[in-house]
Amino acid sequence: MSQEQIKFAYWVPNVSGGLVVSKIEQRTSWNIDYNRRLAQIAEKAGFEYALSQIRFTAGYGAEFQHESVAISHALLAATDKLRVIAAILPGPWNPVVLAKQIATIDHLTNGRVAVNIVSGWFRGEFQAIGEPWLEHDERYRRSEEFIEVLKGIWTTDNFSYQGDFYRIHNYSLKPKPLQQAPHPEIFQGGSSRAARDMASRVSDWYFTNGNTVEGIKAQVDDIRAKAAANGHSVKVGVNAFIIARDTEEEARAVLAEIIEKADPEAVNAFGHEVKQAGKASPEGEGNWAKSTFEDLVQYNDGFKTNLIGTPQQIAERIVALKAVGVDLILSGFLHFQEEVAYFGEKVLPLVRELEAEPVPLKLAA
Repeated sequence: MSQEQIKFAYWVPNVSGGLVVSKIEQRTSWNIDYNRRLAQIAEKAGFEYALSQIRFTAGYGAEFQHESVAISHALLAATDKLRVIAAILPGPWNPVVLAKQIATIDHLTNGRVAVNIVSGWFRGEFQAIGEPWLEHDERYRRSEEFIEVLKGIWTTDNFSYQGDFYRIHNYSLKPKPLQQAPHPEIFQGGSSRAARDMASRVSDWYFTNGNTVEGIKAQVDDIRAKAAANGHSVKVGVNAFIIARDTEEEARAVLAEIIEKADPEAVNAFGHEVKQAGKASPEGEGNWAKSTFEDLVQYNDGFKTNLIGTPQQIAERIVALKAVGVDLILSGFLHFQEEVAYFGEKVLPLVRELEAEPVPLKLAA
C-alpha cells in the first residue's frame, strides 16, 4: 500500500440540481456565494482538490451552469491552499487558448490550478453548440492530441506539432505556468479501453466511475501495467457519493429517499445518452454499460463505491480502496457545505489513523 496519504477532492456544484438526479430536498446551491464558502469549508476540512463541472446546456435535472474555467478561478481566488481542477472539452476549447489561459491563472493563484480533459458523453450538447460529434475512439484520439499540445506548449519554446486535429507552428508561450514539475496536473476520466490506454500514455491522473473494490482493482491493475509498459505513471481517482451519518440506518435511509424520489424521466434519458455514447467504442460499452437505474441516479455511479454508513465504516472502506491502488477519492454529497464539514471532522481523522497503522502482511506482500 502506498506510503502517501490518500487525497480527497469534491465535485464543485457549479451546475444546478446537485449530484443526484432526484427531487429530494437539497441544500446545495450552484451559485457563486455558496461555492466560495464551500471551497473555504473544504480547504479547512482537509480536501486537497475541487473539480469543477463542464456543461454548456441544460439537461437531466441541471438547468443552470457556471462555466468551469471562470468559476475555478473564482474559487482559487477565495482560498489559499485548495487546488482547483477546471474541466475542459476538446472541441469547444482550442489547446493553445487553454494553455495561455491556464498559465495566466497559475500565476494569479500561486500555482494551484489543474485541468480535467473530458472527451464528452453528451451528443445533444455538442449538436446544440455546433460542434461535430466524433465517434467514441476518435474523441479520445483528439483528447490525446489536445494533451500532447498542452504539455508541449507548457514545457517547450518554439513548439511545433503536426496532428490530425491540431497543428502548431514554432510557438513559444511566455510566461510558462508557475508549476514546473513539469506543468499543471492533467486529469482525465473514462473507463473504456480507449480511456485507459490514453491515461497510460499521457495523463497524470485518471478518474473512474464508482465501483466495488474488486472492480476498481481490476482497472487499477490494468492501467498501471499499461502505463509501466509505456514508461509512464498515472495516479487513480475514484468517484464516490458519500453519505456519512452517525448511524448506518440514518445513512441508508437517506440513500433510499434519494432513489425513491429519483426523476425517472431524467434518469432514463441520462442512461440512454451515456450508454449510447459508450456503445460506439470497439468493446461496445463505456463507463455506464452495466449501471442499473439506481446506479444512474448518481451521475458517475457514486453509490457503487459504497461510502455510505458511519464514519468508521466509510473510513475502513476508503483505506480498502487505497490498498488496491486508489490515490484519491472524488466525492459528491447531498448537502455539500454541512456534509463536507462533517466529513472533515468525523471521517478524515479516522482515515489518517487507519493509514498510520502497520500494514497487514497480506496487504504488504
